[in-house]
Amino acid sequence: MPVPHGARRTGATRVTLLTEGTYPHSHGGVSVWCDQLVQGMPDVDFDVVAVTGTGREPVVWDLPPHVSRVLSVPMWGAPPEGRAPRGRARNQLTGAYEQFLTALLDPRAEDGFAPALYAMARAAADGTLSPFLRADRAITVLTALWNRPGLAVRESGPTLHDALTATALLEHALRPLAAPPPESGVAHAVSGGVAVLPGLAALQQHGVPLLLTEHGVYLRERYLGYRTAPYRWPVKAVVLGFFRLLAQETYRKAALITPGNRYNRLWEEEGGADPESIRTVYNGVDPAAFPAAGPEPEAPTLSWAGRVDPIKDLETLIRAFALVRHRHPDARLRLFGGTPRGGEAYRERCEALAAELGHADAVTFEGRVDDIKDAYAAGNVVMLSSISEGFPFTLIEAMSCGRATVSTDVGGVREAVGDTGLVVPPRDPAAMAAAALELLADPGRRRAMGEAARLRVIEQFTLRQTIDTFRSIYRELPTHKGKLAVMPAPVETPAPAVSGFGSLAL
Repeated sequence: MPVPHGARRTGATRVTLLTEGTYPHSHGGVSVWCDQLVQGMPDVDFDVVAVTGTGREPVVWDLPPHVSRVLSVPMWGAPPEGRAPRGRARNQLTGAYEQFLTALLDPRAEDGFAPALYAMARAAADGTLSPFLRADRAITVLTALWNRPGLAVRESGPTLHDALTATALLEHALRPLAAPPPESGVAHAVSGGVAVLPGLAALQQHGVPLLLTEHGVYLRERYLGYRTAPYRWPVKAVVLGFFRLLAQETYRKAALITPGNRYNRLWEEEGGADPESIRTVYNGVDPAAFPAAGPEPEAPTLSWAGRVDPIKDLETLIRAFALVRHRHPDARLRLFGGTPRGGEAYRERCEALAAELGHADAVTFEGRVDDIKDAYAAGNVVMLSSISEGFPFTLIEAMSCGRATVSTDVGGVREAVGDTGLVVPPRDPAAMAAAALELLADPGRRRAMGEAARLRVIEQFTLRQTIDTFRSIYRELPTHKGKLAVMPAPVETPAPAVSGFGSLAL
């Protein structure tokens, strides 16, 4: 539901932030980034269309007066209001939905995805899409389609239960289409995926330019998540087909794409983005807000900060710490950060792993900390163990605090660290432990790395640079009917290759 806030100002640049599971209803890196933009641009009027869980999530950020409105779009709460279409309208929507599903399942029909999506967007605006997808006819369309000869999904023996599951997942994923799309200014999606849907509708219906910023690669993270999801292959084929084609349509239609690192850029180009429409814009921090941390703890300590989530792969970090403790029996691992609702089972699994390895006494989950600088100061070495990242705030914040880091080689980590920290393969406890031990054994090297890391942040990753870049983009985009011509970012460190979108390989 909408939450009114400040008054609209005549003549001010207007931006609608499109978010999913982040600002302004939760904390975390992307939420911090959104708050930085909003707080740093009092001359810009912001609205927020936030895809949420149930719609009952409170606003947890202090919103300044130039945030005019926050509209929560719940994916898992009560369905959008409306009634099922009848007669000719039902037949038209049935045809569009069949075209949509065919595009998801048949590579020869993918050109039908966009027209079908926009037809369904019009139905969502009329209040008929969600009731249609919750009725029997939608199930019938899918069961008839994926049993057609020649479709690969047919070979996996889809069942009625699969059809019910896949249709329900699509109904929830498409709910953001029912949100009123922005009619002017710039629509700025701060992730790919379902948050973009109102932006695509705004572009198609009102010509509002779409700006896309990907911190992590949304599609890659869906691939990772669905590897272990409790669904049979027919369901995964439908849902991942939707996310893949949605990514491609977003990349094609965005007036400008601003990935947070060059690794994301490779995925975007592979997904169909015009290289001339991509401009890398790094996250930034205020070095004055993250000063040098000061003396290290006396006992050898590894610290970590972030959201307790499987994508952060704390299990690998705990296994690496167990190896470190063989060398340093007095070592500690301190984990700072909240556990999102629904993530309690993962935290319990991590705690159980620490106990199973015999290190429950030295591994502490300390929850949210009032001042995040304390989390970085708590360690001799700051760790990052994620299996997917964009350009992680916790890493550049720790660097600004002058701490040496050990990080996994994902996303923009190498671009952030350069030669001021150690980078190891993801999901490799032995490599992570070896790097941590290397730094714990050499205080002089830790100190030199920390000083170099802070200098690197000051020279390349300041908040002022980020805000000034986006203010310029916000002012420039509405004046361009087509895509902005931009120069590619200078290359310092080669980014790893990415797999093609035509498969689920990573």
